[in-house]
Amino acid sequence: MHRVAPWLKAVNTVLAPTVAGRRGKVDKVVERAVRTAEAKTDGTASGDERFIEEMRFLLGCFAEVDGLTPSGWAGTVGDVTTRLENRFRIRRLHARHPEIADEPIERPIVVVGMPRTGTTVTHHVLASPAAHRAPLMWELLHTDLGDIPEETRAEYIKRAARVAEGAVKAAPIMRHIHLLGAEHPEECVFVLPHGLLYLVRAHMPRYEQWMLDRDYTPDYQYLKQALQVLQHGRERRRWVLKSPAHLWNLDVLLKVFPDAQVVWTHRDPAAVLGSMCSLAETSMSVHMHRVDPHQIGRTWLGVLATGVGRAFAARRELPEDTLVDVPHRHLTEAPGRRLPELFERLGATWGEEERRSLEGLLDRPGGSGHHYELSRYGITDAEIERAFGDYRRFIAGLA
Repeated sequence: MHRVAPWLKAVNTVLAPTVAGRRGKVDKVVERAVRTAEAKTDGTASGDERFIEEMRFLLGCFAEVDGLTPSGWAGTVGDVTTRLENRFRIRRLHARHPEIADEPIERPIVVVGMPRTGTTVTHHVLASPAAHRAPLMWELLHTDLGDIPEETRAEYIKRAARVAEGAVKAAPIMRHIHLLGAEHPEECVFVLPHGLLYLVRAHMPRYEQWMLDRDYTPDYQYLKQALQVLQHGRERRRWVLKSPAHLWNLDVLLKVFPDAQVVWTHRDPAAVLGSMCSLAETSMSVHMHRVDPHQIGRTWLGVLATGVGRAFAARRELPEDTLVDVPHRHLTEAPGRRLPELFERLGATWGEEERRSLEGLLDRPGGSGHHYELSRYGITDAEIERAFGDYRRFIAGLA
């Protein structure tokens, strides 16, 4: 199966000259995005100068990428515009309804783990009880109150569906790697403004270093504000959140959500890296005319090792009952026994509804179409051992 749809390759080739001057257009693009976001939300950019400047930095780094495709540039500009719109809307709602800030986000369950470790199936099963609640993709992209007009809700869902459907149309193999759905539970990265999401689009060393060095406290405070908007005026249920990106900022996550329970999924890094590099190559092939598999391998070997290292440093400071470890084999070899045990440790009820949810997820087609070889990315087992040796032994020791 082609990584990128042939029609998109043709379009990108024909339209290549249209992105030639992008480096000099970043400021104009950002200002247009700000004006568009203000108009759509009846909000204001005033007070969000830092947020806007960081989006300008992201777009500037993206504009520097050699061989950027027109579809990659247009998609990222659209993403920045949507994020600005959502930011202005959330801030406007908090300003108009100050009581939103009093909404308690109590004992959220947060699923973390390297990408490709079973975080998605764990997230979906944990979100299935009636007492639990996971944010849906459209809610994360277009965060709003529960009493919005039905036509507004339908427009939000339609816009999110275009994003989800566009990913598969551009790269058909994505349906076998990570299938998006506008009305499905999704990752916090659709609200969090910066992080790994952009590293799967293009090789951006300047952004990568900035991303690893920055303070994420404002980002997680913003995530909390978004959840408060989604909860306001509705029945309070226990939030179930998920993102591999939380590994890199576990300390900040627990500073903002101090009573969170963290579920950490684990899998041998060799299996993770092959799958993750394949996902990155697919995404980068949409955004760049040419990709270097070995460069992808070097990037993700370093990035993932950094994330695991940071998470282990953070967990040493946590109370024992804050974190629950879930080896990937629990999800593949004995999920019917292991997941009820996980629910019990989280103080959640396992019943018939949860069992049916698990069976539906395990029966879902799609995964068999994703094939990859770690050697394609120039990564050796010796390199993995040097980067992850202690972690591999930790996984092997999990019961």
